[in-house]
Amino acid sequence: MTNGMLSPNYIFESSWEVCNKVGGIYTVLSSRAKTLQDKIHDHLIFIGPDCWGEKKSPYFKEDQSLLSAWKTKATDEGLNLKIGRWDIPGEPIAILVDFHPFFEEKDKIYTWLWENYQVDSLHAYGDYDEASMFSYAAAKVVESFYKHNLDKTQKVVYHANEWMCGLGALYINKVLPEIGTIFTTHATSIGRSIAGNNKPLYDYLFAYNGDQMSWELNMQSKHSIEKQTALHVDCFTTVSDITANECKELLDKSVDFVLPNGFDNSFVPKGAVFTKRRKIARMRLLEVANALLGTDLDDNTLIVSTSGRYEFRNKGVDVYIEAMNRLLRDKDLKKNVLAFIEVPGWVGEPRQDLVDRLNSGKKYDTPLDVPEITHWLHNMSHDNVLGMLKYLDMHNRKDDKVKLIFLPCYLTGNDGVLNLSYYDLVLGNDLCIYPSYYEPWGYTPLEAIAFKVPCITTDLAGFGLWANTVKGGYSEIEDGVKVIHRTDYNYSEVADAIKDTVAQYSNFSADEVKKCRQNADKLSKKALWKEFIKYYEQAYDMALRKAEARK
Repeated sequence: MTNGMLSPNYIFESSWEVCNKVGGIYTVLSSRAKTLQDKIHDHLIFIGPDCWGEKKSPYFKEDQSLLSAWKTKATDEGLNLKIGRWDIPGEPIAILVDFHPFFEEKDKIYTWLWENYQVDSLHAYGDYDEASMFSYAAAKVVESFYKHNLDKTQKVVYHANEWMCGLGALYINKVLPEIGTIFTTHATSIGRSIAGNNKPLYDYLFAYNGDQMSWELNMQSKHSIEKQTALHVDCFTTVSDITANECKELLDKSVDFVLPNGFDNSFVPKGAVFTKRRKIARMRLLEVANALLGTDLDDNTLIVSTSGRYEFRNKGVDVYIEAMNRLLRDKDLKKNVLAFIEVPGWVGEPRQDLVDRLNSGKKYDTPLDVPEITHWLHNMSHDNVLGMLKYLDMHNRKDDKVKLIFLPCYLTGNDGVLNLSYYDLVLGNDLCIYPSYYEPWGYTPLEAIAFKVPCITTDLAGFGLWANTVKGGYSEIEDGVKVIHRTDYNYSEVADAIKDTVAQYSNFSADEVKKCRQNADKLSKKALWKEFIKYYEQAYDMALRKAEARK
């Protein structure tokens, strides 16, 4: 117990993204793990889905000796588990549970859910069933572990992430009232859906009715589980003030705490290693661009990029392309710009013609066909990025001062063209640009500044709002992060603000660039987990107090 607050002896945390890298929540959990592991060593247990079957998960190291006595009992109870360690800093214990056997009981589980919590699972489709069965399986794991290894003297917290883990939180609430429950929504399913369906989210937020919108957008079941979990857990949380507002309006429940997403910078290279890796990244990006475009861009080129999930409007990919198009005609631009879109699309294979050029070691002065993309897509004619480039007539012509290249693959280090991982590439940038329309937090800008790359974001991203709070006003590019004011309707102004900032940056002296990079680095240090973990401690305290009261 610190300063009168209750601290958990055990934390169980479940998410679809435990040992399963599909989105930003993976980064939240995997970067936070070490900070918690240092506090309660191996009493932090993550539970994720076993979606690997016979295949080996690249993120998980199985260990047959870990919790083996309990595993035998759990297996007898019908739970099929892999126990080991998540291969991340801190190496916390992770349990991967096979949720498929529970599909046989699906109707019974949904009936229980309706009778106890009025959750409407009738309109389920897509990933709802899969997520729900995993969530139920995760709760059964905790129930078994608690029954065999713990008792009422232990202070235990169960932390569920996203609607996908809501069912398990409600099950534990009901069946194990001595466990404190926490639910974190990283984005409301309805808010994301409103934004993704090109409806204005912010101006009308006060007028939207979450239940009504769930019918309109065919999201009844996801909304229902999310809302009932928010209403019934001991502590309801989200990741930023902007999403807290969304929860209040769309889920009819105010959050108890905002838990901002921190960062673990232990893997950011230092000193000479950093300098060397930055040089390698820049050389590789320029090499690939020159081979594709038939150009001779040198190290004086301004390299910029945007990255993240392929949500064309929500992540601001559209306004990024628009800004680069306007930059082509900007008189104040003092350097050539090489702009990348690093967003995984429906990728086919690496371009053989590009690979051949790279392997030849020769210089070329003619572009390849379609010099806007590094890997072929399965849907070339229906891709949003390529469609917009075509519409704007952006084809990387020889004299264009701005060249834009789409990298449509996961940057894991073996994509067949760049063959460097995302973190190895990001530090080669001069600027990163994330002009999100819908972004509950925003890891990409935080990662950029941790690698000393100044970035541009908006005040519709939780991270952008946080940067403004630190500054005490609108953060400018000289501060390391330029935060642009974004609304439902000012797309054109946002594009201009990006264009102007890039042009301004191209005029910076070496000293001004250095200062800017230092400020980015300094700001990132204020968002380390050691600074943000205190908010989690408040949430644990609240959940445990409510559980104690029930005992």
